[in-house]
Amino acid sequence: MVKHQLRARGIADEDVLTVMGRVARHLFVPFSLREEAYEDHPLPIGEGQTISQPYIVALMTEALCVTGKAKVLEIGTGSGYQTAILAELANTVFTVERSSTLSSAAQQRLRDLGYENIQFVVGDGTLGLPAQAPFDRIIATGSLPRLPQGLLDQLAPDGICVLPVGDRFLQRLLQVKKVGSSVEQHNLGACCFVPLIGKEGWSS
Repeated sequence: MVKHQLRARGIADEDVLTVMGRVARHLFVPFSLREEAYEDHPLPIGEGQTISQPYIVALMTEALCVTGKAKVLEIGTGSGYQTAILAELANTVFTVERSSTLSSAAQQRLRDLGYENIQFVVGDGTLGLPAQAPFDRIIATGSLPRLPQGLLDQLAPDGICVLPVGDRFLQRLLQVKKVGSSVEQHNLGACCFVPLIGKEGWSS
């Protein structure tokens, strides 16, 4: 996976590649789909949600530029796979999931794997976590119709946010950097994510 799907397609951050090679992706997918766990496509995880393809996980993580001291907010826990990748790289990860079922399963899975630097929250991730802000990095693992101002307000100075923005069927993967009182946006390419349901996301 790392050699043929990630490095060969331009992922160059050695820390990201190392972590992607270390985290056992098959533990985050339904047992019936484990044979497909390392193939480069998304897989269903229940509740209408998916685990993103390995390349997209690597691309987003690389664009996030996570450091060992970073405090990260993840919107959309899902299976917990992206959460684990972030937890390997960051100091602390706060992850918000709308589905209590998915959140509970991910929490158990990640606790069993020994992760102790993750805080789990059930709620509307599109609103972020104002009480825990600011965050050095913010990542959304589902699509949004627009860039929520509330998330930008929770981003620390010089912070980075990576999220898919667009319509229900096609989005742009954006890297947003907070520079002083302004933001810089970089388009990382076209993508298609499941929608984030919430006040600052999709209504249904």
